[in-house]
Amino acid sequence: STSPASTTTSGTTPTESFTTTSGTTSSSFITINATTTISTTFKTLPPVSTTTSGPTATSTAQGDSWILCNCTKVICIEDNIVQVIPIICNPPPKPTCANGLSPVPVMDEDGCCWHWECDCYCTGWGDPHYMTFDGLYYSYQGNCTYVLVEEINKKVDNFGVYIDNYHCDARDVVSCPRTLIVRHETQEVRLTTAQPNTLQVEVTVNNQLVALPYKKFGVSIYESGINRVVEIPELKMNVTYNGLSFSIRMPYSLFGNNTQGQCGTCNNNTADDCMLPSGNIAENCETMADHWQVVDPSKPQCSPGLVPTGSPSTTPTQPCKESSICELLLGSVFKPCHAFVQPEKYYAACVFDSCILPNLDLECSSLQIYAATCADQGACIDWRKHTNGVCSHECPSGKEYRACGPIKETTCKSRGQNETSTKQVEGCFCPNGTMLYDSGVDVCVKTCGCVGVDMIPREFGEKFTVDCQDCICLEGEHGIVCEPHVCDQKKVTCDGEGFYEVTEVNPKDSCCPLFTCKCNTSLCTAKAPKCSLGFEVHSYIPSGQCCPVYQCVPKGVCVHENAEFLPNSSVFVDKCQNCVCTNDVNVSTQLNIISCERVPCNTYCQPGYELKPVKGECCGKCVQTKCIIQTADNSELILSPGDFKNDPHNNCTIYSCVDVHDQLIASTSEITCPPFNEDSCKPGTISFLPNGCCRTCAPLDSSTPCSVRHRKDFIVYNGCRSVDRVDLTECEGTCGTFSLYSAEANSMDHSCSCCRETSTTEKQVVLKCPGGHAVSHKYVYVESCSCQDTECKRPASKELQNNEVNDKATTLTKVKRAISLTSK
Repeated sequence: STSPASTTTSGTTPTESFTTTSGTTSSSFITINATTTISTTFKTLPPVSTTTSGPTATSTAQGDSWILCNCTKVICIEDNIVQVIPIICNPPPKPTCANGLSPVPVMDEDGCCWHWECDCYCTGWGDPHYMTFDGLYYSYQGNCTYVLVEEINKKVDNFGVYIDNYHCDARDVVSCPRTLIVRHETQEVRLTTAQPNTLQVEVTVNNQLVALPYKKFGVSIYESGINRVVEIPELKMNVTYNGLSFSIRMPYSLFGNNTQGQCGTCNNNTADDCMLPSGNIAENCETMADHWQVVDPSKPQCSPGLVPTGSPSTTPTQPCKESSICELLLGSVFKPCHAFVQPEKYYAACVFDSCILPNLDLECSSLQIYAATCADQGACIDWRKHTNGVCSHECPSGKEYRACGPIKETTCKSRGQNETSTKQVEGCFCPNGTMLYDSGVDVCVKTCGCVGVDMIPREFGEKFTVDCQDCICLEGEHGIVCEPHVCDQKKVTCDGEGFYEVTEVNPKDSCCPLFTCKCNTSLCTAKAPKCSLGFEVHSYIPSGQCCPVYQCVPKGVCVHENAEFLPNSSVFVDKCQNCVCTNDVNVSTQLNIISCERVPCNTYCQPGYELKPVKGECCGKCVQTKCIIQTADNSELILSPGDFKNDPHNNCTIYSCVDVHDQLIASTSEITCPPFNEDSCKPGTISFLPNGCCRTCAPLDSSTPCSVRHRKDFIVYNGCRSVDRVDLTECEGTCGTFSLYSAEANSMDHSCSCCRETSTTEKQVVLKCPGGHAVSHKYVYVESCSCQDTECKRPASKELQNNEVNDKATTLTKVKRAISLTSK
């Protein structure tokens, strides 16, 4: 067919135009004069890229050609005559890609026609599983850092993608991706999993944490659904990572036949995907993957260049029943995608993960990467709701999950722009009726106003205060305009001890603090005094002051021996007084007065008892000091310790009182007399012995001269007695004593002679006393006796009295001896 060219001429010289058609090509010849300006208009087509070139007036030679706009080729014929030939494109046949994905249309260099290409698309997921650029599937469990893709012939400065794996099970058998590293020229981007087996990813550029979106030096990083995407527009490539899986997409036109690493060689041929750094082909990609280690200072156990040992076997030792979630890949849930992407390799990876790591839910990554690949091919699958919550994805507050959301969510800033991509991704998006404010401001708004640093949406014209700035949301390019918040309050001066200035939050205006004076008694120098007993500290704060005034005031109590007593309470002073605290106050001491009364005591004691003081007691105690003896006639006889006394009616009964170890012992002794026959006595010689109980006489046949008489007896002295009987001597016998009448003198002549000692010696004996101690005692021992004359006189009354006393003493001694004999 023939289609005329539309020509518009302007100038002073007319120009002829015509069109010829040959097949599908039409041409127009235009004559151009030097003074003619030509403007030609063609129907515009929207090419992907357009290249326009044309000659200058001085450089165009005959036969030269160039592309004019609207896919029109211009050829210089001669003499300013050009031939205009419209370029017509025929659709090329659609090839089959080795990786099983759909080819993509790519514009030719002239920007008019296009052709098909198979993009370089490499993925990895789980523990981990790889799909090379050409679609070869393998699993590899190394835990070092490896090359995923580098150029064979370096065309881009410092370019490469690397992966850092780590052992993600307790047995150190399998590995999982931890960090994806993208290098481009001066920048190194790291996408790192914040927590193992989660979708939380942190992004750093040159070891500095960055916020998204990030765009600098030819690298763009942004969020797309659950993914973090690193895009290099100049290379038309992007790297996607979400913590569980990654994908690398590169154009064949720039990287075809020029890639190496664990992602293989991108040439639409799987035969050379397991290529080693030397260029040789390994038997399998598991062996190949070991050789792509890189130096990583954080992993000293990894040494690039060493021949790796075989990877540990990851085949279950016992038959394993795969997770039911894996069956979803082959079932109806993913059936809409089966025509685009075959699920078998992903199913095998899912079974592997569920058997080797059954407790990590790692099989979800196989479903996730398969769903992402399906979405890339145009088949979006809402699959998570069929996993019974095992593979659920929680969204933050204000967002909702969608399996099929836009790659780039529309924002208030981008809503006027046309997004050409129709691909979809899963992730958390703003609910219907709201819109993301901006890609760097993760806030969903109903109306597009302003969002400040407080992340709160504002409407146009709205005034608000944030960070003590008075702000207003303005429509247009200004956005939020702020100025410092003005405060009217003046500062206060705090005088006086204890006061200090306090800055408080103003409940009415948090930006303008309230300045007040507060009292802090810990700043006061005066200290509370230490009051004496019976007094306490009272304090009061005078009006308008902070620090207290202290004084000691009476407590209204009595004080005795460092103790306080309340009024009407008993006070112990001593046992001899009853004391009580009264309400009366001593004017000088200001303490209450203690009133005391003497405790009444009994002063009468029975006979034989005496009142004696008791230590620690206020009243004395009647203590027995004498023996109380009941006589035969029922009368009482009181004797002091050591006293002896005859019964008033019977000299043969002797009462005594002895103190033995502070115990008073009263005893009654009866004197036993030897047999006495008055008929055998000389008349007139019968008398009582000195004890007044037994009688004695001179026998009828007695002519015993004066001589020493021996006897065995105890010696008693001051209550002490000899241990054994002692040999005692005495003078006994008759002497010539008589009274005769003298006729010459007409009176009585008296001749008196006494049997007396003529020689004596002094002996010693040991006496045992009641207290248990012993004393030495001396006594007289008669060696010889004789009759000695003595003057015969009538005794005077005093002498008689003395004789009676002596007789009593002699009697007492004999009584004691008798008592001792009785006790023995």
